[in-house]
Amino acid sequence: MGKVLRETGKPSSSSSSSAAASPPATTTSTSITETVNGTHHFKINGYSLSKGLGIGKYIASDTFNVGGYSWAIYFYPDGKSAEDNATYVSLFIALASEGTDVRALFELTLMDQSGKDRHKVHSHFGRMLESGPYTLKYRGSMWGYKRFFKRTALETSDYLKDDCLSVNCIVGVVKSQTEGPKIYSIAVPPPNIGQHFGQLLESGKGTDVTFDVDGEKFSAHKLVLAARSPVFRAQLFGPMKDQNTQCIKIEDMEAPVFKV
Repeated sequence: MGKVLRETGKPSSSSSSSAAASPPATTTSTSITETVNGTHHFKINGYSLSKGLGIGKYIASDTFNVGGYSWAIYFYPDGKSAEDNATYVSLFIALASEGTDVRALFELTLMDQSGKDRHKVHSHFGRMLESGPYTLKYRGSMWGYKRFFKRTALETSDYLKDDCLSVNCIVGVVKSQTEGPKIYSIAVPPPNIGQHFGQLLESGKGTDVTFDVDGEKFSAHKLVLAARSPVFRAQLFGPMKDQNTQCIKIEDMEAPVFKV
């Protein structure tokens, strides 16, 4: 018995191309996290008079705004904690406006007033943070130090001058945003260029040719006429153009007809 051979045809190029999957579209976006920084300088005059104010009681700076939030510096001349028995002064930066989970970096500096620039600095800036920025949960949340400086040492230091302390505070509020491809849209002007040309003609601005029709003068624009009429194109720009294209006299036509 004979064998039956079956021929299997190859798919046409058109069918194979249609079966091929289109490459997936590629889009990109970038997340940017940075700080919005602000600085406040707080001077405390009459330091000696503030002693005895009481443990846990503070002198506050005026509020200042950074990153959309209000902040204030709190100085505790007798310390913030009762357990320290007024041995230390305390210094804090506090969130003074409503906010939830506000993430920020801080720097508190007690300024050396001797000119030697030996400032006492506690800072989040310029170093790697193991746990990231500090998070303030609500209004009144603070960051700072209960034992910022021992009182006896402070009172004999160059940080106190003329019974005045000078504090510099930097706040850096952490902000994040995601940037994707920018899409620009251009408004397409309405198809009323004919109206614009009519207004231009009526205004008389930029006209460069005059027609004398039956003693009446009509000003016009050569390029517009050439674009609209092959006759005017030849008359104004062709090899046989009129010698005088500043004022062209039109014969055998009345002025009202020409104007239309």
